[in-house]
Amino acid sequence: MSEAVSDAQFLNPTIAKGDWIRADVTDAEAIEMLRGADSGLRPLLGRRGYRFVKRVIDIVSSGAAIALLLVPGIVLSAVICIKSPGAGPLYSQVRVGRLRRDGTFRLFRMLKFRSMMPHADEMLAELKERNEADGPLFKIKDDPRIIPGVGKFIRKHSIDELPQLLNVFAGQMSLIGPRPALPSEVMQYDGRTMWRLAVKPGCGGAWQAGERSDSTFEGMVDADLEYIEKSSFRHDLSLVLGTLRSMLDGKGAY
Repeated sequence: MSEAVSDAQFLNPTIAKGDWIRADVTDAEAIEMLRGADSGLRPLLGRRGYRFVKRVIDIVSSGAAIALLLVPGIVLSAVICIKSPGAGPLYSQVRVGRLRRDGTFRLFRMLKFRSMMPHADEMLAELKERNEADGPLFKIKDDPRIIPGVGKFIRKHSIDELPQLLNVFAGQMSLIGPRPALPSEVMQYDGRTMWRLAVKPGCGGAWQAGERSDSTFEGMVDADLEYIEKSSFRHDLSLVLGTLRSMLDGKGAY
């Protein structure tokens, strides 16, 4: 299958919407359900030259950034520990990566600087009625789980995402690609949305370079599928610059 994908290819008949979608499962339950399950799709592994060079760029860029940000990262870690006693500065969460060659789901632990109080995941059920995002996403402004001061600042400017450079260096993510989804979100994907998992997820991408949290879930899917169809070095570079711009101005982030 080529990397350029038509609209018809995004409609996968092997995934029966009524049989697949589950909106009533936790991430822990979804992890067990997805582990070893067949998505009905296969990853897009064409254009080997493009993918090889992109991987080299990922390794070099993430390695250089990790070295450059090491000292600021240690300082930020200390501030987080002071503001949230008893909690580590880094937070890991299971996400869904690019599909394996046989179509099964690939799970990995995505890293973040901690921006929320400990046990924030356990508070999620109490806050679901306040969800301001559509589709499988969960977003609320003035989230009470966020660490006062430093938590809001690093989320606004996406500084909490910087540890994902380690995921990039390890090959679990790329600098540019669709944002990795939670297992419980993937359980709500229809066949078209499932194509987000056909490529390696990224630290930034079309959504971050555009409207970010102000966009709808369908808008995010449309942007990601357009990225997959039009992926090129020039397009990747424009999304890197757009993502950096969004990090600096903090618009649409919460």
